[in-house]
Amino acid sequence: MNLPPTRPYPDVPPGRIGVTPPHHTLPAGLRLGPVVLQIADLHTSLAFYTRVIGLHVHQQHGQTATLGTPDGQVLLELREKRGVKRAPHRGRLGLYHFALLLPTRADLGRFIRNALDQGVHVGQSDHHYSEATYLQDPDGLSIEVYRDRPREAWRVSDDGQLIGGGDPLDLPGLLATAGEAAWTGIPNGTILGHLHFYVGDLDQAARFYHAGLGFPKTAWTFPSALFLGAGGYHHHLGLNTWAAGSAPSGDDDARLLTWDLLLPDQTTIDRTAASLQTEGFHVTHTPDGLLASDPWGITVRLRLP
Repeated sequence: MNLPPTRPYPDVPPGRIGVTPPHHTLPAGLRLGPVVLQIADLHTSLAFYTRVIGLHVHQQHGQTATLGTPDGQVLLELREKRGVKRAPHRGRLGLYHFALLLPTRADLGRFIRNALDQGVHVGQSDHHYSEATYLQDPDGLSIEVYRDRPREAWRVSDDGQLIGGGDPLDLPGLLATAGEAAWTGIPNGTILGHLHFYVGDLDQAARFYHAGLGFPKTAWTFPSALFLGAGGYHHHLGLNTWAAGSAPSGDDDARLLTWDLLLPDQTTIDRTAASLQTEGFHVTHTPDGLLASDPWGITVRLRLP
């Protein structure tokens, strides 16, 4: 892959990385998740998310379940709606994938070995700043499971973009790093690392996610994709137009219902809401946080951890 001239991430002053939003900038200490998915069959989805992905069930009530790490961190909520249609590849605007970030490379190696042992197809890519795998759940919704390389290994272009790639994954190296230890599910320390959305237009999407929410741009020269991240992270959000022209995901589709943006204090929440309103987006106050939707109905909830 041909890359522009770059320099090591630690050699670049923080103020030279990315493009700062116009109104306010989200803090490095934000967290993402949980994500709430509408799915067709809870029993089938629970089997996939526990056996293949390795999430732990925390609560199950009727047609709803929450899952996450062994120590109780919730990463995912599933809500069954019988009869919803499978998510078509690049056929609906909305969720492209949500991404679980594992603590170590050995964890990723054990995850991949477990998935392969179960006969599950695992997409693979080395993004330079991370090593990533991709799977589809029973409803066609995509999940990335990945690990980050240390920031000392990241590269930044002369214009301040974080440089990624799409090289083949070093699968033998990952499996060797896994050692003989058995996969026992998602370990403590796993977080929701990022989300990636199909949107209809990158400029409109940037108005919501960059100018409105306050995510700095971290990679912006792709013709059909935009990446944004706070605190110098390679990306908390990815946006692409690979499904442009399709309808947004609707009530009768397997889809993302909401995702949470966890902010450190009420002042930051208020500033984020004011920034969204400055850009013309409506913010709804609820007992569980503030809700706002992008032009294609992708809904974020702003709340305290």
